[in-house]
Amino acid sequence: MQDDLIAFLDTSVTPFHAVADLARRLESAGYATLNEGDPWALEAGGRYQVVRNQGSIIAWRMPKAPARGLRMVGAHTDSPCLKLKPAPVLSGHGVQRLGVEVYGGVLLNPWFDRDLSIAGRVHLRTADASLTSRLVNLARPVAILPSLAIHLDREANAKRSINAQTDLPLLVSLAGDEDLDLEARVLEALVAEDASLAGATLLDHELYCHDVNGAGRVGFDGEFIASARLDNLLSCWCGVRALLDSDEDVGALLVCNDHEEVGSASSSGAAGPFLRSVLERIAPGPEAFAHLVADSMLISADNAHAVHPNFPDRHDGNHGPRLGGGPVIKVNANQRYASNSATQALFRALCSDADVPVQTFVTRTDLACGSTIGPITASEIGVRTLDVGVPQLAMHSIRELCHGEDPERLVKVLAAFQSLPTLPDLD
Repeated sequence: MQDDLIAFLDTSVTPFHAVADLARRLESAGYATLNEGDPWALEAGGRYQVVRNQGSIIAWRMPKAPARGLRMVGAHTDSPCLKLKPAPVLSGHGVQRLGVEVYGGVLLNPWFDRDLSIAGRVHLRTADASLTSRLVNLARPVAILPSLAIHLDREANAKRSINAQTDLPLLVSLAGDEDLDLEARVLEALVAEDASLAGATLLDHELYCHDVNGAGRVGFDGEFIASARLDNLLSCWCGVRALLDSDEDVGALLVCNDHEEVGSASSSGAAGPFLRSVLERIAPGPEAFAHLVADSMLISADNAHAVHPNFPDRHDGNHGPRLGGGPVIKVNANQRYASNSATQALFRALCSDADVPVQTFVTRTDLACGSTIGPITASEIGVRTLDVGVPQLAMHSIRELCHGEDPERLVKVLAAFQSLPTLPDLD
């Protein structure tokens, strides 16, 4: 199972690539692909999936009866990273660089001195004047962000700060007689994969940087998994594995939203209408929708902060999850997480029945708390919600770390949740 997770992490270099892989897995399992612009003829027990903006996906099994509800799991497809600007090429000092924007709350220092590539989606006008989009991944190292030598900044280890505008442009080539034609380079890679795109014009792009060093096992016994984008592709993988492993007779849903790391406020983000729109088509009409929501529950899966052994004081003493200690229930009095005692109790019971250890995270009272799609979805839909996650280190770094057994444990519990024919009386 860990090999499958590693393969998914390596393939999913952008949210667009992650959704494409999730859709492929679901289609192979018999989930029919729907288009939001077409009429839907949903059948009891049917399996369906729909994608919005190529970066968000919802997949579900129809309940066998209108009011039986759905066992929902939510995650997000995006991760903090560096995104190329629309006109990124910068020339000067004998080299050419690419200007970037910072996407989300990036831990910037680890991006220096890494072999970086470029991936994302592009929109093209083909030779016959039609418009199309394509995913692209150059895959090989094409950029690097060299550190300033310590000889030129003797205080670097004590207090070097990073200016996102001036310090982050990526080195890609020596200066030539002409500026680098990035669009031509991207088109060249696309045509090498699909000759029918010869003669196409690149109209626009959403391109991101990623480390070409793939996911792998770390530790004397290989017990850890190190990878980019564990937050939160790991949860997307857990969600799709749980959906496919759970009882086919129970209504269940997986939603993986884009744009969580930048606030979720988009048409395909958790604060947008995507999930509500799908649920209203599953249960058309106010009465049916109200019954569906009342009989449903969402588990928002997003990784949790494990205790860093070098910085144990950053955790509350009684709420320090450890690597390898099982999934983590995330709790916050100010509703930064949507967990409450009722949804927590159900998850604890599921963990007990599955012989899976469970942990709890509460941030230190004197530190700010992060959040997830959980509170946003609970507010938008009105569904009872729980926030959980796999414990990890180095969150929002270019390379993050978790224990190899914890994702498998979360899959086991989520599959048990999505196999529940009815919810207990949680209220």
